[in-house]
Amino acid sequence: MERELALEIVRVTELAALSAAQWMGRGDKNQADGAATTAMRTMFDSVSVQGTVVIGEGEMDEAPMLYIGEQVGNGQGPEVDIAVDPLEGTELVAKGLNNALAVIAIADKGCLLHAPDMYMQKLAVGPALAGKLRLDDPLELTLAKAAKHLDKPLSNLTIMILDRDRHQDIIQTLRRVGVRIKLLSDGDVAGAMAPAMPESGIDMYVGSGGAPEGVLAAAALSCLGGELQGRLMPSNDEEFQRCIQMGIADPLKLLTMEDMVGNQDVIFAATGITPGEFLGGVQYTAHQRAETHSIVMRAKTRTIRFIHSNHYLPNKPLLGEAL
Repeated sequence: MERELALEIVRVTELAALSAAQWMGRGDKNQADGAATTAMRTMFDSVSVQGTVVIGEGEMDEAPMLYIGEQVGNGQGPEVDIAVDPLEGTELVAKGLNNALAVIAIADKGCLLHAPDMYMQKLAVGPALAGKLRLDDPLELTLAKAAKHLDKPLSNLTIMILDRDRHQDIIQTLRRVGVRIKLLSDGDVAGAMAPAMPESGIDMYVGSGGAPEGVLAAAALSCLGGELQGRLMPSNDEEFQRCIQMGIADPLKLLTMEDMVGNQDVIFAATGITPGEFLGGVQYTAHQRAETHSIVMRAKTRTIRFIHSNHYLPNKPLLGEAL
């Protein structure tokens, strides 16, 4: 993939974030998500790729745009798989809470896992622990190994997990072992990325979350030198068969980074909608301007760029179309 593509997709996440942010704190997650999705889809027409959405807003009959299988881009440039989450954290935007993002991952055609919309068990770590832990190990053993490799006592480990009823047993285990816990209300992608961002103070991300979000997080971690291991969690035979229909021969296998994002190049971009662990949110300033904070990364070069942009809103006609 051409390196210029990295900056092109940041423009897409920026517009999605600007559109969603106008619904911040207004209590309507559907309007926020719709604004972000429309903006992202509209902006994709200017991107020089022949893209196929493999992770998006749902099937064709479930979503009017950015649906799985939709062709996006201007038809020029490389053939690529595209994974999107125009608004990661719809509730966060509706309630004015932190960690909402607009997210895109792009990889060479055939590299991104076609993850069905179901839960995935996850273990995400940063570079210091990549390749050193196993999702299938008992959690107590995993924590002990992590403490040893990081050369710190268990009591100084900080583990992030979504604050969900289904995680009560895991949380009780974490408390019994004596590690520190940071509960996350929403924002599965940002949570899984956190262990690879030194400023977050997070050592590990555990628990279950959305499978599509797992692939997006794996794309980010491939650029950051971290690792995500996962396992799909079909809850019934219908979901099991859905995995098979999407090309996953063994729905219960341990998924590695290569399974989820391949072993070639990956580009990941995210723009903050509300302030988060490592990105600021959209800020509206005087004179019809707004500021955005984005990250764009490439696995091939491991280059990480933080982009602080100042937008003059009247010169963004696509922003009006998205609303």
